Amino acid sequence: MIEITVSPRLGCNLPDGLLAVRAAEGDEDSFAVLVQRHSRPLLALARCMLGNPQDAEEAVQDAFVSAWRRLPEYRHDAEFSTWMYRITVNRCLTMRRRRPPTLCLDTVAEPATGDAWSQPARTAEQDAATAALVHALAELDTGQRVCWILRELQGLPYKEIAHVTHTSEQTVRGRLFRARRSLQEAMGPWR
Repeated sequence: MIEITVSPRLGCNLPDGLLAVRAAEGDEDSFAVLVQRHSRPLLALARCMLGNPQDAEEAVQDAFVSAWRRLPEYRHDAEFSTWMYRITVNRCLTMRRRRPPTLCLDTVAEPATGDAWSQPARTAEQDAATAALVHALAELDTGQRVCWILRELQGLPYKEIAHVTHTSEQTVRGRLFRARRSLQEAMGPWR
């Protein structure tokens, strides 16, 4: 068999599945490409689930370490990204059980200067609405919160969410419906 080493620059054009196969065979460069490719959305997911940037970084780092160790077990029945979402969600849930979550608003983008939201009263109102949303999300049942984050913030399709959460698409739809209804009620005063 011919051994081909992929540098991170060259591997950028390869599909995740091929990179995962090569990484499972010990190609660290291929795994580095996967880490680079998927770190940002996984960090965003972990920040939303844990509410703390430091915890999020720890969870994602642990997820990638776990993925590296378990790559030979990866069966390719789901996209690599879906597999990584599952590992990251599980790591976040474990961290949430071990320590109480902290609410952090670092994931909210600052308003651009010069726009209508930069006025102090509007900024205060936006901050209060954001805090209310963070609180409402924290009040959701864990399954609803995970489904809502994966769908609304990460943009995953129902099928992938079902795979990540080990449930059916129907269960995902039900959880999303209940999460949206709860958030709509909680955010009613902010309309």
